[in-house]
Amino acid sequence: MKVLVFGRSGQVATELQRRAGAHEVVALGRGEADFEDPEACADIVARSDAQAIVNAAAYTAVDKAEEDEDRARRINGETPGAIARAAAARGVPVVQISTDYVFDGAGEAPFATDHPTAPLGAYGRSKLIGEEAVRGAGGIHAILRTSWVVSPHGSNFVKTMLRLGAQRERLTIVADQVGGPTCAADIADACLAIAAQLVDDPGKSGTYHFSGAPNVSWADFAREIFAQSGLACAVEDIPTSAYPTPARRPRNSRLDNAATAGAFGIKRPDWRTGLTEILSELGALKA
Repeated sequence: MKVLVFGRSGQVATELQRRAGAHEVVALGRGEADFEDPEACADIVARSDAQAIVNAAAYTAVDKAEEDEDRARRINGETPGAIARAAAARGVPVVQISTDYVFDGAGEAPFATDHPTAPLGAYGRSKLIGEEAVRGAGGIHAILRTSWVVSPHGSNFVKTMLRLGAQRERLTIVADQVGGPTCAADIADACLAIAAQLVDDPGKSGTYHFSGAPNVSWADFAREIFAQSGLACAVEDIPTSAYPTPARRPRNSRLDNAATAGAFGIKRPDWRTGLTEILSELGALKA
């Protein structure tokens, strides 16, 4: 299967290229595809002979989006819609990666795929616009919401903890936000599997969730990073209120993955296993 990927250097896009296996993955960075130009991206799809599209490009600067919402909306909202419309015209499936930020983070129960959306900030609003545009295109699609993405690449929580944990004896980490850390490698595998199944069975189109298990707080996630890496850094639990940020974070990022398992046979991956692999690649795994 030939897969056209929007995004080249991001965490998931990098893993899509690394884990392509028997698939042919063509990944486009900003030099080949201007993510701020929806029609240019749509034209790429129209001219492509790919059998599936994965949109792994996104504006992910959650705090900056509060002051840059127009740009976030173009990249996360308008461009996915244009891509999906072009894909629909060709009859090829689109896998659109989305986020738990489309929810309000209330309660403690995992969010079902049909739970009402209510984003808390600009980033979540922009991603929700993208979801709605992909659905509205009327083509074959899977919107895959995920959370807390980590990998050996780019900037993410694991790499930040390794850096700070090596510098300090104690860190204060938010303990009242809970979710499922998700390794980019697992997301890439899921995207490729879903795309292949959509080619064979377009009736599986819909909205799905994919996040790592078990659910954990940021503070406990940090503890596991330090335990596996052997860093002697203590973690002190703090509430969200003690770590203010420009954009509000969801307290509850738990996602119900049942629909994904039912439709595609893809189960929640254990993020602790993925963490071991990330640390090993970074040369940070405890001997």
